[in-house]
This record gives sequence, C-alpha cells and structure tokens, in this order.
Amino acid sequence: MVITKPGNRPGGPSAGGNVDWVRTDQIFTRLERVFARLDREPERPAHLQVPQMSRHRVVLFGATLVFYLSIVYAVLTTSWIVRLDWQLMFFRPYEQWPQLHAFLDYLVVLGQRGPTSMMVMAWLGWRCWRQHTLRPLITLGVALLALNVTVGSVKLGLGRLGPHYATQIGSAEMFGGGDIFPSGHTANAVVTWGILAYLASTVVTRRVLSLVSAVVALSVGATTVYLGTHWVSDVLLGWAAGVLVLLALPWFEPFIARAEAFILEQRVAWSLRRQGGRGAVPVSVAPLSAQAKVFAQRAAGAALPAAEEPAPVPAGAAAGHVAAARTAAPHAAARPHVIRSERTPVTPAGSRRPAHTDRDRAGRNPSARPVTGG
Repeated sequence: MVITKPGNRPGGPSAGGNVDWVRTDQIFTRLERVFARLDREPERPAHLQVPQMSRHRVVLFGATLVFYLSIVYAVLTTSWIVRLDWQLMFFRPYEQWPQLHAFLDYLVVLGQRGPTSMMVMAWLGWRCWRQHTLRPLITLGVALLALNVTVGSVKLGLGRLGPHYATQIGSAEMFGGGDIFPSGHTANAVVTWGILAYLASTVVTRRVLSLVSAVVALSVGATTVYLGTHWVSDVLLGWAAGVLVLLALPWFEPFIARAEAFILEQRVAWSLRRQGGRGAVPVSVAPLSAQAKVFAQRAAGAALPAAEEPAPVPAGAAAGHVAAARTAAPHAAARPHVIRSERTPVTPAGSRRPAHTDRDRAGRNPSARPVTGG
C-alpha cells in the first residue's frame, strides 16, 4: 500500500517548505503472517527424524494383523470369546460399582472423535508453528482418514449389535444392522493419543507419550465395557485396529511429504497472484518450497544429487539464525551488514574519506533532492 501525504518532512532540506513524501507499507493478512513465520527458517530442525518402516515395525504390524483377524474369526464362529462377552454383559459392572459411573462418563470422552481431535490438533498446530513444518497436522489428518476408512468399513460390513440391543442370548449378534464392532472409541483413543508419541522429537518424550497414550486407550476401552456399550471383543478389536494404523504410518510418509510440498507450492502461487495485483514485493518462500521437495524425496527413499543436498549448518550458527529470525518482522527485508574491513578506516591523522566541498558547515546539502521513504 502506498500513501502520499503533503507536509513538512522531518529533517527536510528547509524548515518551512512543503514536500511530498511517500511511505510504502505492506499489509499482511493473518494467513500470510502464519506462513511468513514458516518462511523465516528454510530448514527443519536437524533432530527431527521421519520414522521408517523398519523390520521390527513390520513384524509388529504382521503380529497385530494376525491378532485382528483371529478376533474377527472367533466372533464369526461364536467361539469362547462370545461366551465371555455374554458373561460380562450379565455381570453388569455399572451395577456392581455404581460410584464410578459419574467419573467414567467423563473419562470416556477421551475416546470421542470430535473433542480429542480438536485438543490434539491444537497441540500439533503449535508444533507446526515452532518447528516450521506442516507435517504434524498432515500426519494427523492421514491417520484419522485411515482410521475412518478401516474401522468404518468393518463396522458397516459386519453390522454387530451392542449389548443393550442384543436379541438372542449366546449369539454373536452379527449382521444385524449395528455398528459397534470394532469399538470406535477405543480405536480413536489409540490413534489420536498415539500420534503424539509417533511425532515426538526425542526418545524420552516418545517413551513417555507412548505410556500415557497406552494408559488412556486401555482406560477408554475398559470404560466402554463398564458402561455396557461394547462387548469385550469389540474393545480388543478396537485396540488392534488403532495399533495397525499407527504401525502403518511410515508407509504414508512419502505421501505426507509430497502433500506438504504441494500445499507450500500452492501457497506460493496464491501469494504471488494476490500480491502481484497491488505491486507489492511477494514474500520470499522459494527456500521453504525447495526444502519441502528435498524432504519429500528423502521420505520416498530417493538419493539426492550432491548439488541438491542442503549444506550442513553449524549448531552455533543455526541457533543464532533461528534467534534472529524469531525477533525479526515477518515482512522486513534484511539490510546488508557492513563488516569492519569495509568501513572507512580512521588513522591518527584523521579519516581517509575525501572532504565534501559541496556541503555547508552544518552538514547539509542545499542542492540535494528530498529523500523519500520516511
């Protein structure tokens, strides 16, 4: 935005003369300021590692998948697990310990999709702000989408009825139009809270968050059995379904990296289209877009040429760069820094700079033109 205003410019060539001065100011929207925060640091922190599908993880995924299929087969064949479901249903834990009912009604909310997703999304949004990357929020979106597809399809396909709607004692209550097998509360608790451990940046934090998410998921699953809204087999299958989604996330890392690069490229194009019409200098986002492409290729496992590999930055220099970037304005252009060797040397005899004969004793140049930009 360009503002032209007549008046006495401070420090002008004359005391009473009127001059026209021009001040250029760029007004940023809230979205532009958020992305400008990401532009300050072109590289992600060096300690952030993208999880890989290791052999250990593949073995765990296979074992969990076998357990998942075993539970489904045991319920379909009305085996011992269905008898256990009915025994606990007749036991009615909510009648045995009624004093816990009020507390567990609130605890089960930790497994509901809406409230937990909003809480975790707020935390991951802050992580995106601090780590200058969109990966945490994109990973959460991919995990929830995979959970909805896998759990929702099995729920609708098997159509099992819940304990409160059971029609025949000892029956598995399959294909009756229900939607409780597997338990959505339990699977959502595993994925939503487990994603925090998956995205942890240190080993200690990952272990602590893994323990916390496991306790929350176990508590939510046991609470649904206490309230009588799910069979025991529903909870077991819900735990397995959530663990499968978390274990499979490294397979989606190349897609997550490409999605992040695509979003940043679209943001660059949108910013250029929006700012180009008003003649303002667009925000510099090319380094961040290039880094997003590099991380996308790394996640895909492709080898990068030597010219595309980002140069290592010393720890001290990186810390100083981050500190300076945080204190700088989002749209402020960096001024050239003049080192000591480039300054005017001063000797005992005085400065080597030639004298300006066209200036008066007060240091002003009457013939100079007014300086704009004040």
